[in-house]
Amino acid sequence: MRHNAPVTETRSSTIAVNGVDLVVHEAGEVGNPIVVLSHGFPELAHSWRHQMQPVAAAGFHVIAPDQRGYGHSSAPSAIDAYGTDHLTADLFALLDHYGKDDAVFVGHDWGAMVVWEAARHRPERVRAVVGVSVPYVEWPGPPTQLMQMVYGDRFFYILYFQQVGPPEAELGADARRTMSHVLYGASGEATAGRAMPTELPPMEGTGFLTMMSEPPALPYMGPEGAWLTEADLDLYAGEFTHSGFFGPVSWYRNLDANATSAAGLGADRLTMPSFFITGDVDVVRLMDPTGPERMRNLLPDYRGEVIIPGSGHWVQQETPSAFNDALLGFLRTL
Repeated sequence: MRHNAPVTETRSSTIAVNGVDLVVHEAGEVGNPIVVLSHGFPELAHSWRHQMQPVAAAGFHVIAPDQRGYGHSSAPSAIDAYGTDHLTADLFALLDHYGKDDAVFVGHDWGAMVVWEAARHRPERVRAVVGVSVPYVEWPGPPTQLMQMVYGDRFFYILYFQQVGPPEAELGADARRTMSHVLYGASGEATAGRAMPTELPPMEGTGFLTMMSEPPALPYMGPEGAWLTEADLDLYAGEFTHSGFFGPVSWYRNLDANATSAAGLGADRLTMPSFFITGDVDVVRLMDPTGPERMRNLLPDYRGEVIIPGSGHWVQQETPSAFNDALLGFLRTL
């Protein structure tokens, strides 16, 4: 079964793995070393549209799935089906499908958390790992409890997402409006010069989109020019209208279970080469500015980071040329 999602110059198919069907976009020659591209929230494999061909041209077989809960991939109804034990198993099952023992794993946002966990749980299957936007982290306790201690009754989106029902209803009411606000709201143009707020509204009566800036007319502009067009937004809106947001938001509802699953598995297991790419005005960097320093101290073969000027959270979309230079530079060291 083929799909028409326009990830530029790729082939797409539905592959049954680990009890789910994933829509997988790929480029490059089957049999070459694999690079797995793991997208974040709320994204799709389309977020890697500028990386597929350049990485394939460097001699890799590139695979980028629409992960479980997204697009036309399977969307299980159980919340615990979206834990990182299942998400990483999906990616390892894709390697099995192609007859490969290991791969380079590259993940953005939630996808970064997935590939860091893949490396921590199954290091023998991870040739190298690249986190994008979200650095490696080891939680000292249940993450949502720690967040509750910090935010109390104030709004924080991850705590809001623990509620079942209201978040997916809010986000799914108008998928095009949601995606336009989220993609612009975390972009470099929207976050440049912005500090983390010192006062947050109460959780009661506040929604995720309440915190977002009103977007300008398309296309959205970044340091390298237009990065999100009407066609891009149409694709995102159509896919999320189809899938809804229960699956994507349920990834967040497994944070505590994920931390429990990883208990006792330290950074010493990540002996493979590791690397980090982010934008200098990424909202995650504002929340966790010490991430690179932490990785330098924890990861055995950490090979540094590239911080791209002017780029926000959607770094591989906003600044694809600079991002590709950084990623390909790292891949050449392997």
